[in-house]
Amino acid sequence: MKAVVIIPARYASTRLPFKVILPEVKSVTGRYIIEHVYQNVKQARRIHKVIVATDSQLIYDIVKGFGGEAEMTSALHTSGTDRIAEVAGRLDADVIVNVQGDEPEMHASVVDQVIDTLVGDDVAVMATVANAITDAAELRNPNVVKVVLDNRGYALYFSRSQIPYVRDSSDLVNEPGITFLRHLGIYAYQRDFLLQYSKLPASSLEHAEKLEQLRALANGYKIKVAITQYTSRGIDTRDDLMTFLERYRHD
Repeated sequence: MKAVVIIPARYASTRLPFKVILPEVKSVTGRYIIEHVYQNVKQARRIHKVIVATDSQLIYDIVKGFGGEAEMTSALHTSGTDRIAEVAGRLDADVIVNVQGDEPEMHASVVDQVIDTLVGDDVAVMATVANAITDAAELRNPNVVKVVLDNRGYALYFSRSQIPYVRDSSDLVNEPGITFLRHLGIYAYQRDFLLQYSKLPASSLEHAEKLEQLRALANGYKIKVAITQYTSRGIDTRDDLMTFLERYRHD
């Protein structure tokens, strides 16, 4: 079983432009965001290699500059999934792991866990990871993606809204019998499914929530979700960036 991590990294992020190579991050931490992601996931034991997939010559050059592997992709891709599928089509691999380029705190153990979750399941064509939400403010934050599972650990739905909705509760995160789950920005795909998946039409749910994984659910595919103790917070906004830098300074 050969697993390859592909990190999609585009230059023109809408909410926080150029975020994966912001100089202010390197000035504080010594590394760009994309370098944090690359070096963290490279420590995973179950992977063959790590590749950054980008449409930017600048990002490509920066990755090569710190000793990473990168491939240029089409500038016409509208999603990270399409971008990694282009690279995956050129690879000899069984499993493709998609780690978002704005997840500088992604832990190598989570990479190994998501691979093991996919490989150990006979039904799922994708796997991902979640952890428990303990802060009620995160339930209200649309930048925190939530997921609900069936009794076998397969995803029922992902949303930026609070799910499930607890009708009669004044203390949501401590509601007996309910665990709210935060989705982490990582996926493992069977390679052959990924190449097919990128060609499926986007569903109305995907358009509404701006969540690519809903395309798989809308087409009837199973996504297995593992629960992890690790927390990884993606950097979507400038507030997220400032919070990350503050954590870094105090760690």
